[in-house]
Amino acid sequence: MKNIAIKENHLYNKTFKRGKSFVGRYVAVYVLKDLSAERLKKENPQKAYVNRIGLSVSKKIGVAVQRNRAKRIIRAGLDGCKNELKTGFLIVISARTAIVGRTSTDIERELRYSFSKLDMFKNNDNAAKKEEKKKKES
Repeated sequence: MKNIAIKENHLYNKTFKRGKSFVGRYVAVYVLKDLSAERLKKENPQKAYVNRIGLSVSKKIGVAVQRNRAKRIIRAGLDGCKNELKTGFLIVISARTAIVGRTSTDIERELRYSFSKLDMFKNNDNAAKKEEKKKKES
């Protein structure tokens, strides 16, 4: 399924200010519960919750060719883990200057790590590991 883009500037700002964030080497990921998810679920042909994705690439990355490549490899990296994510969220991915010259597999690896830290996977392994650790300590 095609990504649904965040188009309004106020949603970017809200996600940056109120959302949970994780900053990695190549990308920074911001996640916020989508308040319009119920309305979008009704409009969606599959009648399911969807994530809205926003990409932010600044002019610090380089010329237009490099910025477009950065957005393209972020989308490719996101496609690898998109089906495993929880739904009904606003997700903003901001590129950092180190992204120049990286491949989509590098970005996918970092996105997976970021999403696991933000507790965004459907079957979260981190929660299970924390529970096991608490049981061992008891």
